Amino acid sequence: MKRAAYYNTVSVPQAQEQWPIKKALTLSDVDITHPFLTLSRQQVDNHIVVHMPQQQQDHLRAVGQVDFNARDDDTGEMYVMKLKWRGSYYNLIGKWGKVVRGKGLDVGQEIYIRWANGCLHFSVPQQQIVAVPPPIRMIAAPPVQDQWPIKKVLTLSDVDTNHPFLPLPRRLVEEHILYYWSQEQREVLRREEQVNVNARDYDTGEIYLMKLKWRGNYYNLIGKWGMIIRQKGLGVGKEINLRWLNECLYFSVPQERCVATASGQDNWPIKKALTLSDVDINHPFLTLPGKAVEDHILFYWQPQAREQLRNEHQVNVNARDEDTGDPYLMKLKWRGSYYNLIGKWGKIVRGKRLHVGREIRLRWDNNCLLFSVLQ
Repeated sequence: MKRAAYYNTVSVPQAQEQWPIKKALTLSDVDITHPFLTLSRQQVDNHIVVHMPQQQQDHLRAVGQVDFNARDDDTGEMYVMKLKWRGSYYNLIGKWGKVVRGKGLDVGQEIYIRWANGCLHFSVPQQQIVAVPPPIRMIAAPPVQDQWPIKKVLTLSDVDTNHPFLPLPRRLVEEHILYYWSQEQREVLRREEQVNVNARDYDTGEIYLMKLKWRGNYYNLIGKWGMIIRQKGLGVGKEINLRWLNECLYFSVPQERCVATASGQDNWPIKKALTLSDVDINHPFLTLPGKAVEDHILFYWQPQAREQLRNEHQVNVNARDEDTGDPYLMKLKWRGSYYNLIGKWGKIVRGKRLHVGREIRLRWDNNCLLFSVLQ
């Protein structure tokens, strides 16, 4: 898969921090049966890819992965590893399983990563082990309002009864749900990538048998989710609260949590630093986070327009460059947890000479998507 042409004029600010990428390891990061380390696309593009030799960058764009040398700065050991582009994130593979075993890595430890002298350096300082909170004592009373560690404002894809699933961030699930499971339960999830869970609607007392399915950098709650959407009349903007207690997944959708418009004083509610894939003129599209699009764009659409997007997964939108006044006819494409802006995006990239690190700002106004790029 081809990647974007990198502009040699890019000037990426050099962070004073010796380790620009830091990550607390999750359950999937330390799974030696399917060994890979997941890293965010923006961090990799800004702190690794941009410093690679041109030949390596070209190879990554052409085939979607690249080999390189990696050094464990704690031990001095060298590895040949592979960086694999997975769309909205990258996987570090190759000898990662050996690294996990050799260093005894576990959930909660923090890994530091940087690129220097043509090599990927990493470190897991022992003093940086993240303290995991002690288990909550089992109590007879059900959870109260201030005891919901997982909260999510529902998006368009969350309430789609044609493909019902609730995606939850991997970190939150692993810190607040899987942490309380037995080792055997976690092993079943690792091996089979899904496991049955009992779920209870705290608002009504109803019990459901559901499944938690591992999907890489997030988890899907499936099973009876479509039924819950219909019974509770869930829609975009409502907030769902979740927690694990007494071997059961509790959830609640308090009525007072129904969302109203975010009026925000900021004239540009959506802002994004462009990444390598955003400026790829061979496959031109701008990736936007699902929550941002649904809170600040779809919120203002008519129900018929939202329904069309849900059914057809894409819809035409009028767009205008606020810097030049140029109008464009574009498409907003729903990709599950994010959206792609396509159509004339390649023309915009070329015309405005966009490159990695530039910030684009967007808002919806008078049935038009307005955008601007800071100079």
